[in-house]
Amino acid sequence: MAIADDQVVNFNYTLRDEQGEKIEANDKNEPLAYLHGHNNMMPGIEKSISEHSVGDSFTVTLPASETYGERLEDAEQRVSVKHLVGAKVWKAGMPALVNTDQGQRQVTVVKVGKFMATIDTNHPLAGRELTFDIEIVDSREATAEEIAHGHVHGKGGHQH
Repeated sequence: MAIADDQVVNFNYTLRDEQGEKIEANDKNEPLAYLHGHNNMMPGIEKSISEHSVGDSFTVTLPASETYGERLEDAEQRVSVKHLVGAKVWKAGMPALVNTDQGQRQVTVVKVGKFMATIDTNHPLAGRELTFDIEIVDSREATAEEIAHGHVHGKGGHQH
């Protein structure tokens, strides 16, 4: 049975770049869980998963518009270095996390001074065609509470 909206989907993945080099993976330690049909997953991944069923393994190559988005050329900002999370000493090219009103956001340090840093707010993988190896491990019907809240609760999901 194909994956449908209002299901909690658990999957393993490996992410590869344009040359086939592994960027990241959950290494099958703990499947990633999300609520299907509620904008909790990259559009291209969700669309691809909806074409498959539990137990399926497949590979999909997606354009930037369906993953981390296109690169925005005017996405640099200056912030206080005290707002950068992830290192004690910062250098150009390093990834960092910044807390925003929408939660943490991954950025790249472009230039750093004693008190201020210039950051690129594009996701480091924005603008790139990416390949995902996906294995759908499990799915279940979401609870009414999960649907109302718009996300997975419990193991692999959000804890209240």
